[in-house]
Amino acid sequence: MMRRTVLRGVATTALIVATGLAAPVQALAGDASGSDVVVVDEPDTSGLDNTWTTALLGIPIFGAIQSVEQVPGRLIPGFPALPTLPSL
Repeated sequence: MMRRTVLRGVATTALIVATGLAAPVQALAGDASGSDVVVVDEPDTSGLDNTWTTALLGIPIFGAIQSVEQVPGRLIPGFPALPTLPSL
């Protein structure tokens, strides 16, 4: 029983060391083309008025509220529509 535990520990340590050695080698390999310059285009800001792209703290609050408002009508046919939020 003790031998099995020791073998598992050795195997786990070997995998961790192999991963730790392989990751920096791949990171140092870099781009094969030899170009270190990365060209980044400006972000597309044309759809920021959409309720699903307005995300405070990473959560689209207004879009999530609108989705929750629609749940009763989709679960219960004939359920009266709830008032909706004004569009932005």
